[in-house]
Amino acid sequence: MEGDDVMSALRAILIIVTGLTLAGCGADGEPVQPTAPQPTVSATIGVGSSGAYVGGGVGLSRGPLGIYLGF
Repeated sequence: MEGDDVMSALRAILIIVTGLTLAGCGADGEPVQPTAPQPTVSATIGVGSSGAYVGGGVGLSRGPLGIYLGF
């Protein structure tokens, strides 16, 4: 039954590593309510040597992530 001892040891190591990972990532305390995505809108009108131009874009950001589409 040497294989059972190895599996028990691996299972114990996995439980310890999982607990340390959860403790290290800050998964303690009360849960935090997620925030709504923040919209972004921009518009640009300009005049250059080749004539007038119009540009702009729209986007969404939430925390460190964001998506922006310019035209």
